[in-house]
Amino acid sequence: MIQIRYITFVLLLSGILTGCDDFLTVSSPDELTSESFWRNKSDAEAGLAAAYSKLEASTDTWEFPEVFFPVEAYREDIIKPGSDAYNYPNWIELANFNYTNGNSQFSAYWRDNYYGINYCNQVIENLPHIPADKITEADRAMIQNEAYFLRGYYHMKLLLNWEQIVIRDKYISSVAELDKPLSTRAEAWDFIIDNFKKATALPANRTSETVGRATQGAAYAYLGWVHLTRAYEETGRKDASLNAAVEALNRVTGYELVKELRTLFDGTNKNSKESLFEIQLTLSTANGARYRTQLHRFIGCSELQGWDEVLPTDLLIQAYQKEGKTATDGRYDGRLYETLFFKDEYFNDTAAKRVYDKTYDEWFQGADKPVFRKYMPADAAGLSAAYFAPNIVLMRYANVLLMKAEALNELGRTSEAIPLVNEVRKRAGMPAMKGATREAVRAQIEHERMLEFPLENMRFYDLRRWGKTKEVLHAAGRSNFDPSKHNFYPIPIQEINSNNAID
Repeated sequence: MIQIRYITFVLLLSGILTGCDDFLTVSSPDELTSESFWRNKSDAEAGLAAAYSKLEASTDTWEFPEVFFPVEAYREDIIKPGSDAYNYPNWIELANFNYTNGNSQFSAYWRDNYYGINYCNQVIENLPHIPADKITEADRAMIQNEAYFLRGYYHMKLLLNWEQIVIRDKYISSVAELDKPLSTRAEAWDFIIDNFKKATALPANRTSETVGRATQGAAYAYLGWVHLTRAYEETGRKDASLNAAVEALNRVTGYELVKELRTLFDGTNKNSKESLFEIQLTLSTANGARYRTQLHRFIGCSELQGWDEVLPTDLLIQAYQKEGKTATDGRYDGRLYETLFFKDEYFNDTAAKRVYDKTYDEWFQGADKPVFRKYMPADAAGLSAAYFAPNIVLMRYANVLLMKAEALNELGRTSEAIPLVNEVRKRAGMPAMKGATREAVRAQIEHERMLEFPLENMRFYDLRRWGKTKEVLHAAGRSNFDPSKHNFYPIPIQEINSNNAID
């Protein structure tokens, strides 16, 4: 992302934003559209920084974990709230599927994504007015395409969580413009696809000064995900959408899987060769920057100095152990050890002391309590630190491989899908998959995605895409789940009250 200097904008309809990266404080909302702001490349990049700043509410130390994980992860069958989470009824009602449209967490999720869209629209509308002698056309085009990418991303996240959304394709400059009806899903998908297509003009690679900003590869990856998701929703055009997904994903080149999965999430391997798009965090507080989290407290269990907010379910452990100790090192699937700490000889090796300079039993006093290793610090010093700043991985190459395999398999090109599945399995030390039929490969892809992406919040979207939310959640004991009510969140009451075009 554009690197860190501190920027505070007061924007129309958005309140005060503590934003990403520059130096300007503007007290009047009109100033952002006046000649006093949109003057040159620096101003354009500051505006773009505001657009980046709302990615998963990552610039808010508390809102990021307390919205992102309860809203997206608590409804999954592989995640359960930890003990402290039960102190927050607005979180637990998401896990129990007894929420109303006044739930504070998904209301904040809705709001934050629309704030991001608002900032994108300001960039898109004001960039053309910057004089040619103040910005090169190449820079103008790149900033504009980044704004298109982000606008597509924010709308996509909304459409993944709500059955219908309001398409905001213009900067809101008057209260009257707040009133806009919900769009159909087809209209919203078309709009999102158009934005990501425009973003494919972005550079394939970034310099050290611009690392972390959206790239062509990220645009194609999200375009592929959108087409794949749409294929299951619009069955009359399923093959066309699947082919479009394969075409987009085939254009994601120059990436590869890293050797050790956990390093993507522990802060030691930022912007890796596997990563296509990730939120840039840092422990630095220079010039007032605040791009750090206490994620290790939120993810961490009480035994590891955490707050015990999120835990893996037994179902996830069983899935990792399903194929037995068939990995090349004689253990279970390598992703089990990269994703979780659990009671096992590997973590109880007294010579290696792999759990923050101790054995598992030394930390857990003999108890058998599997907990997350993913998104926890790499060492004991990091565990004890007040803040933690791993980058938050939003799209990575393993996802591209498995999405492509899924699309190919659904098209009947099963023999082309199998090597992609095996590439992901190989990183985990697992042998080639068994079976060669479409049904066998479909089941294997579903299994691989379950093991590959815990805490990356893909699971619920996967289950809904496959039409399996009720089946899987009820089997996991989540009998309160009703797909007619809970496949998507209700429109937040705050939107209904402020938008007269929505009943």
